[in-house]
Amino acid sequence: MKKECSLEKSGINFLRKKLIPAIIQDEKTGKVLMLGYMNKEAYQKSISEKKVTFYSRSKKRLWTKGEISNNYLFIKKVLIDCDKDTLLIKVDPVGSVCHTGSDTCWKEINRKNFLFFLEEIIFDRKIQKKENSYIYQLSKKGINKISQKLGEEAVELIIESKDNNKNLFLNESADLLFHYLILLQEKGFFIRDVIKILKNRHITI
Repeated sequence: MKKECSLEKSGINFLRKKLIPAIIQDEKTGKVLMLGYMNKEAYQKSISEKKVTFYSRSKKRLWTKGEISNNYLFIKKVLIDCDKDTLLIKVDPVGSVCHTGSDTCWKEINRKNFLFFLEEIIFDRKIQKKENSYIYQLSKKGINKISQKLGEEAVELIIESKDNNKNLFLNESADLLFHYLILLQEKGFFIRDVIKILKNRHITI
């Protein structure tokens, strides 16, 4: 995060407006995650620790997002609007953002990147405990069963790769990816965590 985000260089006048809105946006997907409010101290702490800290109007104190859940919002970039009274904070979120378990406080669906959308569906099925959901029924069986299912799909994909049926090969590829996403969430991770590693490796490839 750049030093230009410091209070002295930001131009924000907290004397004129003690609390300013802070719009939180996922840096990778562009999805708006939540809205909170910051006072001078919350802003300074956010910049210093590189984690979003709000001033909670209900708790009447500073509140670092994730202080209990560990679902922190790691700051990547801070932008200030033309009137210097609203912040747009681009973050790398860890886990769910909303207390309901959703990725956003508006339950926004990200259809531009279907893998992120599919992850939201998987997460939702598990949280809502939908009995008629394949995802929920598989997750109830535990990680050993999920891993076994992923292994079965991997073997089926390998078998299909030896033939020339494109339709069967692509369908088995989809099955493998789908069950991999389920396993990722069962381990507490998301596809963005894998993407981050691939991006770091890209430098040396």
